[in-house]
Amino acid sequence: MGTSTAGPGIVCPHRWCGLKTGGPRAARRVADPAAAAYGGRVTAKPSRPTSSSPLLGSAAAEAFAELFEHVPDAVFFVKDRAGRYLAVNRSLVERCGLREKSELLGRHVREVFPSELAERYAAQDAEVLRTGRPIRDRLELHWYPRRRQGWCLTTKLPLLDDAGAVVGIVGISRDLRAPGDSEVIPAGLAGTLEHLEAEFGGPLSPAVLAKRAGLSPVRFARLIKRIFRITPSQLISQTRLAAASRLLTETDRPVAEVAVTCGFYDHSAFTRAFRSVTGMTPTGLRRQAAGGAR
Repeated sequence: MGTSTAGPGIVCPHRWCGLKTGGPRAARRVADPAAAAYGGRVTAKPSRPTSSSPLLGSAAAEAFAELFEHVPDAVFFVKDRAGRYLAVNRSLVERCGLREKSELLGRHVREVFPSELAERYAAQDAEVLRTGRPIRDRLELHWYPRRRQGWCLTTKLPLLDDAGAVVGIVGISRDLRAPGDSEVIPAGLAGTLEHLEAEFGGPLSPAVLAKRAGLSPVRFARLIKRIFRITPSQLISQTRLAAASRLLTETDRPVAEVAVTCGFYDHSAFTRAFRSVTGMTPTGLRRQAAGGAR
């Protein structure tokens, strides 16, 4: 699988990224809305509040919303720093049981969704707003029309102003299956993927993850392939490489320490794996990150 590229910056080894990323404050402007939807930070210049909404609006937000009108199996949204909707596509409006976008704009998730879902969504928003770190391809339940629940992959990115301050969130939730599809995604799988994100440096294997999810290795592999289009082993490796890339570009920790922290117990193996995905060594990535941040 090739690396993803978009404009000047650093090649990110994370499978889910559609952008290159810079240092901690080196946000890149996004020229491609599809890329913006899948990774990195988005820099947008807020305009003055409009008369129809107390929120900050932007031409970019409206353009993204219009783009995602043509993707009915995904919901799109932009929120301000208070977590209120600035822009949405019609799929989200319909899933909330509403008729017009104006009924959703300016509202918070706690005013729209049942409490158990609203609190989870609000916690995600708060995390992105506080840390400036994206949430990518998180498996979770969402609403379908007529309030039927279904599984989706949610990505949320920090929306930055020209000074690099987090001013909001842009995100999508992409359907994994149509309502009524015969194969059910086990609830334990979502918890297992969260465990992988948090404990990527530990002793992980496809068999260990399958057991944690309460699934046979065969079914676990089939579900991972269906959702992410890669094998469980590839998912583990790419999660570790994504974490390593972040540590290399955002900290001064030695490369050998980064390797161990991210589950690579052999420095040379880490370097080989990193080079195979990014086309450069870990040291080379760090050097390029330092140059891009200046």
